[in-house]
Amino acid sequence: MKLEGIADLPLHTGHVPPWLAQIMKRLSKAIIDIMVIEWGPEKVVERLSNPLWFQGFNNIIGMDWDSSGSTTVTLGILKEVIKPEEEGIAFLGGKGKNAIKVPEELYILSKKFDLDYEKLVRASRLVAKVDSVLIQDSHTLYHHSFMVTTTGKWGIIQQGMNIETKFARRYHWKETENFVSEPHSGIAGTKQNLAINVVEKDKENTRKLIVDLVRERPSNIVGQVKRAMSMLKGQTTLDSFNKAFNIIISPQAKLIYMKPIDVNRIQNVLQQLYEYNPSNLEEVLLNGLGPSTARALYLVADLIYNEPPSYKDPVNYPYDPFKYTFASGGKDGIPFPVNRKVAWEVIYTLEDIIEKAKLERKDKDFALNKLKEMVKYGDKERS
Repeated sequence: MKLEGIADLPLHTGHVPPWLAQIMKRLSKAIIDIMVIEWGPEKVVERLSNPLWFQGFNNIIGMDWDSSGSTTVTLGILKEVIKPEEEGIAFLGGKGKNAIKVPEELYILSKKFDLDYEKLVRASRLVAKVDSVLIQDSHTLYHHSFMVTTTGKWGIIQQGMNIETKFARRYHWKETENFVSEPHSGIAGTKQNLAINVVEKDKENTRKLIVDLVRERPSNIVGQVKRAMSMLKGQTTLDSFNKAFNIIISPQAKLIYMKPIDVNRIQNVLQQLYEYNPSNLEEVLLNGLGPSTARALYLVADLIYNEPPSYKDPVNYPYDPFKYTFASGGKDGIPFPVNRKVAWEVIYTLEDIIEKAKLERKDKDFALNKLKEMVKYGDKERS
């Protein structure tokens, strides 16, 4: 299926009014409950891991079609109303300080259900590292939501904000064993001209080189960083060196790496990694590699070894964000204000369907048929 359009996620001011919050909570729970009855909790996590489906879901419950708050509010509501004991799904983490509570919340959850705590915590940490170290796109992460079923199937949605542009982007993950080569189920946001992207599929040589570099003596790497910095600045003493080795400093490298580099701090990080002696890039990420040290290594990879990261922005999620706003309206009145009466009628109808479906589980098509009737009735009303 070809998806067209472009999506911005600007910072919106203001809060969700209490009356709308109640509608969002009841409607969210009703929709998720029906999905659990029809498909099971694993499928719900899979759907939410899809950027297009997630956008449609938050539009249907009345959230703004283009707001950065659509992520934080929607996931915050799901964390409040969806219970693992009832739906078989838990929503952990969240915005700001809540984002770092995932390991603690996973530990508590693992005591109630048979979950692989260490594996899930590792996934959470790796995802956060990938979207801040292997991808450096001027968006600082401030939201990390971890979705997990009671059977252990997980998904992650996290969001970063570009402080200068006031635009956000959302990173979606579906359960995977691959964390470093195009691992996302989607990245939604405004396409930029430039970013550091080491997860691009054809950058395997760059990924291997980073592992090799951190296994070398830190003093050797720091020397290469200093030399690369001198080359980047175009010092006259290195002009003949550059020409002799046919080194071309790309415009992308000049734009990205001209920020000051704290060599002493980098040396400390490299020493820590050298002592650990990582065998793969995931171990490098989990044992100390941060954005600034990574940038220094990417500079060396580009200028010294001619194995640069990709400088293409990894956003790969174009869609029509306005498509689903006609279901309930939007918080800010776009395309029209939320109609409270209609919203509550939908909620009561869905909740009634859920109760009947629970009583009549033998008829697997019961809830689906009722929903189809609602859609047909809605079509007649619109016509």
